[in-house]
Amino acid sequence: MEKAAILIETQNGDIKKSNFGVITAAHGNGRELYAFLLDGCETGHQAALEAYGIHKVVAITNHGEPLPWNPAIGSKAVINAMQHFGIRTLLGLSSAKGKELLPHIAARLDAPLVMDCIAVDITEHIVQKSQYSGKTIATIKTHGTHKIYGIRPNALEPKANPGSAEVIPFITEAGGQGFSIKQIKQTGSGGVDLTEADVIISGGRGMENSENFRILWECAEQIGAAVGASRVAVDAGWVPHSMQVGQTGATVSPKVYVACGISGSVQHFAGMKTAGLIIAINTDPEAAIIKRCDYFAVADLFEIVPLLTSKLKAQPG
Repeated sequence: MEKAAILIETQNGDIKKSNFGVITAAHGNGRELYAFLLDGCETGHQAALEAYGIHKVVAITNHGEPLPWNPAIGSKAVINAMQHFGIRTLLGLSSAKGKELLPHIAARLDAPLVMDCIAVDITEHIVQKSQYSGKTIATIKTHGTHKIYGIRPNALEPKANPGSAEVIPFITEAGGQGFSIKQIKQTGSGGVDLTEADVIISGGRGMENSENFRILWECAEQIGAAVGASRVAVDAGWVPHSMQVGQTGATVSPKVYVACGISGSVQHFAGMKTAGLIIAINTDPEAAIIKRCDYFAVADLFEIVPLLTSKLKAQPG
């Protein structure tokens, strides 16, 4: 039976929602799906993974202990699990962790690696990713004994596929502790990773100064959204580069993207064009973003955003 594994990422003890789209993409052809958990604990994860069709939940530990966040140790542990279970196709997220770990795994296996995929057919070993600032889509066919794919967070829609999963502890020896990353802090974006957020509210030149970004944070707080920015706002020193969305910043695929006071340059649009729904607020009816969004308001963001925040606060629950 054909097999594939999905490298499952967790945050604060919960499975990241963007993993479920990756699992959905791996289904088909009677394939047996393995979920690799590196935190060494499957408690609370089994039911969620079963709901999307995982067959085997593999809790990987190093010498019986949870794996430290160290790409050298983690990659060796994952490869040991792949070899033990006979898995030649591995999928993960093109997240901060995925961008560290997946290349290590591919290098050790001398395997083809494609990151930031927006579509994947692992039966035919064909994936797609955007190129040249989103102007074209590259279709890539991979060859080799093993294949490694990194999927853009939120690019693939998850679909429930209920079943039952077997939990399998896997104890391996992947070397000494070396160093480990204890904590990753998100700065500026409201504590939500831009690349994995379901909703992003971004500000541009129209925000006028750094203090005015507080109205975006207040609104984002009501719905658990991340706060982003255009390059103009970053270059002006109003917000840190970690908040920048665009060609020279983060590439995002949220369900909803709200652009406040952003003109919509080609460079910015390249970083958020795959959003499910784009909403623009701008006083200029000729702004480029108006022609590229699903809904827009030709209005003052300093009136619209606080009004939206007050309406959200008034909602029950």
